[in-house]
Amino acid sequence: MLEITPEQIKSIRSHGEQDYPHECCGLLIGTFDADGRKVSHEIYPISNAREEEAKRNRFLIRPEELLRGERYASSKGLDVIGFYHSHPDHPAVPSGYDLDHAWPTYSYIIVSVRDGRAADVLSWEMETDRSRFNPELLVQLSPELAGV
Repeated sequence: MLEITPEQIKSIRSHGEQDYPHECCGLLIGTFDADGRKVSHEIYPISNAREEEAKRNRFLIRPEELLRGERYASSKGLDVIGFYHSHPDHPAVPSGYDLDHAWPTYSYIIVSVRDGRAADVLSWEMETDRSRFNPELLVQLSPELAGV
């Protein structure tokens, strides 16, 4: 389960629309609870570093950008708990490429952006054996309840 605020969902949707027709990407910064619950405290947008001709259906977070995001999270006593990206003119469902490049434990939010307008926003979590993604319950909380 991933808990996130409506404002963070709105920011992810907006980032997807802003970067359309290319994929957007970013980090989810928050906490892991002992019971497996993840709480997003903020999103951390990152520029898609993929080469220009591939940005429409791929994203790339450079290692130094991931490290910068991890350091930022750590400075706030938080962790990187997941990632988000958009699928321009495609469903908010992980692709085979997404499966090949993901890690278990993390949340993966995908926003479908159709004709420049954000549509579905879904969260996914990878099986521990890396065989597939499963839908992840996305619970929207007010900032006060999320402890943000």
